Amino acid sequence: MRTKLPSSSPSKQEFAGVFRLFGRISFWAHLLLGVAAGILLLLVMFSRNFSEINSAFIGFGIFLAVCGVIAVGFRVFWAYRYTRLAKRLQLPDSNLHPKKEEVIKILRIGLVTSLLGIGLGFLASEGAVIAVLGKTLAQPQGVAVYNPETVVRSIDLLLILADVTIIGAHFLGAVNSLGLVEWLDN
Repeated sequence: MRTKLPSSSPSKQEFAGVFRLFGRISFWAHLLLGVAAGILLLLVMFSRNFSEINSAFIGFGIFLAVCGVIAVGFRVFWAYRYTRLAKRLQLPDSNLHPKKEEVIKILRIGLVTSLLGIGLGFLASEGAVIAVLGKTLAQPQGVAVYNPETVVRSIDLLLILADVTIIGAHFLGAVNSLGLVEWLDN
């Protein structure tokens, strides 16, 4: 037999404290993961030998990963906005407090951005994995490598790592926004 705990909406001060804390955590997590993914992407873009034939999947994966990093940059700004809204909620003058609907709308925009970022990161990683898999399947079984373009390079794996980092950043943002929306909606 389960007993359901009574759900009550949090007080403004209680929500503002948690909102500010989660905003800060989200800000720093997105900033660090976004910078890491950006550095990895820069390494990938500037380390590629563009004279050789590159897979269309790798190029498309790089493009989607750059879009994902841009979305992480937006989430950094949006997490900073969370902290500003939390500060407004803590002001003594209740006329300056944002409305509950406004806070929920802002949280939902953050959630949608994170979900789109997860989708971009997923598609980017799929493109990179398909390209790496194609290279490995094109290699003959044996010691000698006949075609240097079929060798899987560490740069190809760095692209996959950047994509996974982007997915992780957006996942954290989605969990953050969804948790706050659910808590506020109850």
